Amino acid sequence: MMKNRFNIFVCFLIALFTCLGESATATHIVGGGLTYQCLGSVPGGVRYRINVEIYQDCLNGLPEAIAEDIPAFIGIFSKNGTYVDLDSIGNMNGGRVDDELVPPNFKNDCVNNPPKLCLKKVTFSKVYTLPVNASGYRVMFVRCCRNEAIINLKNPGQVGATYYCDIPAAAEASCNNSAYFKNYPPQIICVNNPLVYDHHAIDDDGDSISYELCDAYPGGTTTGPKPWPTGQLPPPLTQINQMPPSFGYQSGFSPAKPMGGNPIIQINPVTGMITGTPNLQGRFVVSVCAHEWRNGVRINTVHREFQFTVTNCSKAVVADIPQLSDEYNTYIVSCQSKTVKFINKSSGGFKYNWTFGTGDASTEFEPIYTYPDTGTYTVKLVVNEGSTCPDSISRFVKVYPDYKADYDYDGLYCPNAPIQFADKSEATYKPVVKWEWDFGDGNTSGEQNPEHSYRVGGEYPVTLVSTSIKGCKDTVIRVVAIDRFVPFAGNDTIIVKGERIYFNASGGSIYEWSPPTNLNTTTVPNPIGYYPDTGRFNYNVYIRSPRNCEGNDSIRVWVVGQGSLFVPTAFTPNSDGRNDLLRPLAVGYTQFNYFRVFNRWGELVFQTERIGDGWDGTYKGRKADIGTYFWLLSAVDKDGVTHQKKGDATLIR
Repeated sequence: MMKNRFNIFVCFLIALFTCLGESATATHIVGGGLTYQCLGSVPGGVRYRINVEIYQDCLNGLPEAIAEDIPAFIGIFSKNGTYVDLDSIGNMNGGRVDDELVPPNFKNDCVNNPPKLCLKKVTFSKVYTLPVNASGYRVMFVRCCRNEAIINLKNPGQVGATYYCDIPAAAEASCNNSAYFKNYPPQIICVNNPLVYDHHAIDDDGDSISYELCDAYPGGTTTGPKPWPTGQLPPPLTQINQMPPSFGYQSGFSPAKPMGGNPIIQINPVTGMITGTPNLQGRFVVSVCAHEWRNGVRINTVHREFQFTVTNCSKAVVADIPQLSDEYNTYIVSCQSKTVKFINKSSGGFKYNWTFGTGDASTEFEPIYTYPDTGTYTVKLVVNEGSTCPDSISRFVKVYPDYKADYDYDGLYCPNAPIQFADKSEATYKPVVKWEWDFGDGNTSGEQNPEHSYRVGGEYPVTLVSTSIKGCKDTVIRVVAIDRFVPFAGNDTIIVKGERIYFNASGGSIYEWSPPTNLNTTTVPNPIGYYPDTGRFNYNVYIRSPRNCEGNDSIRVWVVGQGSLFVPTAFTPNSDGRNDLLRPLAVGYTQFNYFRVFNRWGELVFQTERIGDGWDGTYKGRKADIGTYFWLLSAVDKDGVTHQKKGDATLIR
């Protein structure tokens, strides 16, 4: 009997899709979900009323697309793969179809520029008798497609939606009723205004409910916009976040972050309250999962998806207490005093009523209140209470003084030497549970007592932000001075035999040269080296600073038989640190009379009288042309004899 019914239904669907084609694409559907009620046991199983709820945009939706929502096609799958029912609700197969206009979530006279709204909730319901089994059932409804204007999904006009619910096995929850959401979803949300929306669900069985922002599910396609669920038993559910790269969530959005907000949009996992301040306009797919728990076991999840529309409307009256803490919906965590000064960012108000969660109240605009004891309190502000357009907001205030962040550090204050940091934060209400270190050099740590070393010397502002289990947070900044220790023996040198070198090491206060060959002393930074004959000599110097930083450096001395002048035949002034200058190399010469460079037109482009200077390839503040340049050089050797040389060099870029 079931097989015949299945075949008839498939034929019906094929005929229906042949007639409808792509015209059934349902961009007018802005949300939906599935619920059920248990009607009791009967011979052969348990009777359930299954409800498919969809929300239609009756202002912008096409009438023909809205009409094609009837009937609704559902699939009922046994989780052990032994039972399937594919059915339609609202046509010749029976069932009820109810629709109702959803009232706006605010009064139009309390909004400065009220938008036009029309939202219809359509409920398809039908009673089914399901045989008792040990695995339970999954009920699914599939439709396509989503609104093209959605901005948190990629290619939303090509992505459908799947709504589902699970009926637990009889052994887990005999004759279970699903949870259902009490309130209509908000139709319009005002940008840059605090959002406080009660999204909690009710469970008639008394099961506990937890909440989370969860992923949405893709459904039909543009070529099959209204299919009956198909696939394995039960069909696997692919999350939008698991779709190919051309689909899924746009960058910056995710199931847990479906909208822009400051503070971010979030849901309380216990109460189902959605709070935050949206700061980005547009349409956003928001999916809420209400998990049903019994005896510590999750037996069902009710999933409702809806398009939250954030627009530039402006409420005439907005009650606003800022969220100064990163704790959930918390105005402030006061850790230094029991006295709290309240900030009022409300707009459009002329009367303010504060309650502090202790029985005390105030009508001041920004009251200052001293709490009688430590604890977590709920402060509420009602603006224009009793008027046509009141508004209210509630935040938590956490009072847990005293708290102070602090730390010590110790070590060898030298480059590349470890510094040990030790948390010394003090809390009346312990423990301290979070540490955020910033070492001032781009490195961070979340450890309580980290170790860190600095590559180079300098003064580094080290910041510790520590947080207690009560949410108390404090910041301390200290400057850690690392010795600017750079051991340096000097530059490698070429000299003529019979000359002296005056070494000039730097970086410390203690020096030890080795080997002592040709040196007049080995314990000063500037020993004198005398070389009566040619050869190559390598020296190492050990250097220690006053703060006991230690290091070594080396220098090479090449002693040649006679002096020489050398100018490269080419240079590449590209700032790579290699061959960037056209510079003479002088060995055994004590003075330059001049070094001059000319371009091919005879213009002087560079000159110097100092040994070691060179031309960087620029002329009159601009890069000189590629090509050949001519030079003249006059220098005086160690015996006082003047030598002149000339030549050319090629500039290459």
